[in-house]
Amino acid sequence: MAVMSQKSGVRILLAASALSASGVVFAQVQDPSDPNVVVNGRKTDGPEIKGVISARNGDKLKVTAEDGTSTIIAIDDATQIRSGGGLFSSHGKRDAAALLNGLPVSVKTVRFGADQSNDALVASQIKFRNNDFKTASMIRNGTAQRFDEQTAATEALKGRMADIDKYNIKATTNVHFDTGKAVLSAEDKAALCNTASSAEGMENALMLVVGYTDSTGGDDLNQELSEKRANRVINYLQQACGWKPYRMLTPTGMAKADPLASNDTPEGKAQNRRVAVNILVSKSVDGL
Repeated sequence: MAVMSQKSGVRILLAASALSASGVVFAQVQDPSDPNVVVNGRKTDGPEIKGVISARNGDKLKVTAEDGTSTIIAIDDATQIRSGGGLFSSHGKRDAAALLNGLPVSVKTVRFGADQSNDALVASQIKFRNNDFKTASMIRNGTAQRFDEQTAATEALKGRMADIDKYNIKATTNVHFDTGKAVLSAEDKAALCNTASSAEGMENALMLVVGYTDSTGGDDLNQELSEKRANRVINYLQQACGWKPYRMLTPTGMAKADPLASNDTPEGKAQNRRVAVNILVSKSVDGL
C-alpha cells in the first residue's frame, strides 16, 4: 500500500479545496502513486477474509477462519452479496438476511477514515456457495427435513469452524428421578420448558443433555438407565417445549459417574439421580 508524505497530502487537499471554491466539484481525489488510495474519505483496500460467519449483530459480522482467528467486518448498502452463480441485489435488509450464522464466505474488504487497521473493515463484496447457503438456511430455519439430514448438516457446519466444539456453559438445569425410574414429574416438566424458553432468547445457543444415576445397581443397568433418562428429557424438550432438534447436541448417559453428592446417604443418591440440561454457546461467538 502506498504511503503519502504529510507534505504531499497537504498539497493535494489544498488543491482540491481551491478547485471546489472555484466551482469545480470532484467526487474524490486520488494519490497518483496509488489509485486505491482516496484522499477524500481515505478509502483503501483491505485484506480478503475467508472463513465462517460465526456471529451477526446488526450491520456487523464476525468471520472465523480455520485457524480460529476472528475478524469483525461491517456491511453497508454498497456491499455486494454474491452466491455461486447469482447476484443478490445489494440494497435493503432482505439481502443482508442471507448472511446466516454458519455460512462459509469469502469477503473482500475496504477501509474508510483515519483508522486504517483491521478494526475498521467494511465488506465491499461477500461471496458464498449456493449449497452452503442451503445448508445454513436449513439449520437456521428448521425446515421440514428429516432429523438425520438436520444432524448431518449441523455436523458439516461444525466441522468448518476450528473452535466450534469449545463452549461456554451459560446455565444448567437438573431434573431428578425416582430410583430405577425415568419418569418426569410435573415440576420437572415445567422446569424444562422454562429452560427452553430461556435458551431461546440466547442467539446461537445449543443444548447438551446428560443423564446420570446413583450407585444402586450394576454398571450395565445404570448405563442403560442414564441414557433412557436423557432421551426422555430430550423428547419432552422437543415435543412439549418446542426446542428444535438441530439445536441439540448428541445426548449421553454417564451412569453413576460425576456424582453431585455422596452416594452414602439417601439424600445424596436423590441428587445424583438426575439429568443435566446444559445451555451452551460457542466461545467463538459468545459476547459479540
